[in-house]
Amino acid sequence: MNCKTEKAETISKDSVLLETFRYSNNKAPKISVHRGGKSIKNYPENCLETIQYVNDNMSAIYEIDVAKTKDGKLVLMHDNSVDRTTTGTGLVKNKTYTQLKTFRLVDDFGNKTDFKIPLFNDVLEWSKKNNVILTVDIKRSVPQIEVIKAIKYAKAEDICIIITYDLAQAKAAYQLAPKMMLSVSGRNDKEVNALLNSGIPPKNMIAFTGTRLSDKSLFKKLHDNDILCMLGTLGNLDKSAEVRGDNLYSDWLNLGVDIIATDRPFAVADEIKK
Repeated sequence: MNCKTEKAETISKDSVLLETFRYSNNKAPKISVHRGGKSIKNYPENCLETIQYVNDNMSAIYEIDVAKTKDGKLVLMHDNSVDRTTTGTGLVKNKTYTQLKTFRLVDDFGNKTDFKIPLFNDVLEWSKKNNVILTVDIKRSVPQIEVIKAIKYAKAEDICIIITYDLAQAKAAYQLAPKMMLSVSGRNDKEVNALLNSGIPPKNMIAFTGTRLSDKSLFKKLHDNDILCMLGTLGNLDKSAEVRGDNLYSDWLNLGVDIIATDRPFAVADEIKK
């Protein structure tokens, strides 16, 4: 095999997300749906059917939370316990997947649904089939390496972004999966400078700039390094838009935000369409 062929093969092994989510070649959706969809009547968070429902109505990526059962199964669940989001009670880590399957998911309004806690692998398979991009939030009780191995085993590197919360997590994820896209914390100049000096290529990064609005100079600095910016409007900023007007989402995009991570995906989608 000659050097040119080897180089071509190396390039081809990169996740397609490294191109899609590059600022200079931005083809990424402008909406990230928090927990796969929240505050939607009859559609619970971290539920495959909810992702399917939202995906039928807009172009978006989906943030999901991955937890681990007593018998080592990876499932979608945000909380340590199942009490808030299901008809059951108890800690996820103390339940087998067979036990979890007896529960039904509950929406944010307390309505019991027919939907069940999904296996992470089932969500990966559906997302691969439908070319849906996931941002994967790994709960503290789950080793990062196990989730990355599950993604690789499913050959789902091209549809998964690994969420990290600090430089150590980002470096560890990069060592485990140097071809994958990482969501990294870039809330201020100090964090961005540390990222740029970390040895992680900027092409592997999408910067989460926090849940407070940053100065446009931060977005420019990230863009100058070919890194997309994601703002978390979930929480106070979503509430501000709900009260003051959804045109705020357009204002934030015009400041330099590339992706809005929100609990109000339908409102953001409607604003973007205007």
